[in-house]
Amino acid sequence: MTALGRRPATATASPPDGDGRAPRRLRAGLLLGGLAATLVTVAVVAAGTGAYPIPAVQVAASLLQEAGLDVGPEPDQIARTVLWDVRLPRVVLAVMVGAALGSAGAIMQGVFGNPLAEPGVIGVSAGAAVGAIVVIFTGITVLGHWTVIASSFVFGLATTLFVYVFARSRGRTEVVTLLLTGIAVNAIAGAAIGLMTNFSQDSEIQTITFWQLGSVSTATWSKVAAITPCLLLGLSVIPVYARRLDLLALGEGPARHLGVDVERMRLVLIGAMALLTSAAVAFAGVVAFVGLVVPHIIRMVTGPGHRVLLPASALGGGLLLLAADLLARTVAAPAEIPLGVVTAALGGPFFFFLLYRTRAKQGGWS
Repeated sequence: MTALGRRPATATASPPDGDGRAPRRLRAGLLLGGLAATLVTVAVVAAGTGAYPIPAVQVAASLLQEAGLDVGPEPDQIARTVLWDVRLPRVVLAVMVGAALGSAGAIMQGVFGNPLAEPGVIGVSAGAAVGAIVVIFTGITVLGHWTVIASSFVFGLATTLFVYVFARSRGRTEVVTLLLTGIAVNAIAGAAIGLMTNFSQDSEIQTITFWQLGSVSTATWSKVAAITPCLLLGLSVIPVYARRLDLLALGEGPARHLGVDVERMRLVLIGAMALLTSAAVAFAGVVAFVGLVVPHIIRMVTGPGHRVLLPASALGGGLLLLAADLLARTVAAPAEIPLGVVTAALGGPFFFFLLYRTRAKQGGWS
């Protein structure tokens, strides 16, 4: 089982010598720059795609005009209304939700020390969804629009702590126990959601279905403004703890000897991960596998160093979810496929691949 717990010390991202640092930094810079450029390009295309098409040149010109640059042909009044009131809020919300899920998955994998951890797989997303649905079912509005986020955060944090404590044994987190715990948590959350659905009114059932399938179709600028502080606060841990996560890959003992307060770091990162996940679930419902797929793709390109992995996972998560949302609303137009269905269809086979590769490398699960 040792091979299935924390990854060996050789997986840490610190360059072995000075000669390897320049190419690695160049590769990291190219990766981050390429992800950012691709994200902007896809965002412009997505903003112009729909029942009322808007040329990408006009989308870019309208964006530049808002930035104070009068360049290129601007869209007409109808196109401008569609662009700024419908398309752009959806594009921005999809990017922010994807960034939250991608970085949350990378953080969780670093904290738990195994590559198969992901908020959706181990039940954190389902737990956060239960918190949101409890508010919908009971009609509680103590904190106004923030009630859903607060309830989602509390349930998501509680689920994360439970999974962490239950799956941890003898100073390490076993992947088999983690996955089995996630199965149980998802089953319990599904039962709770099903029970509330059974006793809900028709209008509530429609909202609950939204949480279960995932979507950003109801995006507004007010929702973008509400998720922004959650995203910024959750991502603020990246520059502080990225290097310490690399040290944690060596093991808890070596990390402590190198000056890392392991328990405090875990608590902070678990809180950040729960905040990112709960905010994503609160505004987009359950969107699985983003936090699993993106960090692994980034590792294949640049290695496991968290100083690059975490920001790249945020960019990659935003790009993946934006592309998935574009696919969801265009592939079967005028009908729309739920966003969670698209990400599950993409992430499910990738998860099977990871399970197969892990088993093949370690020679079995026992």
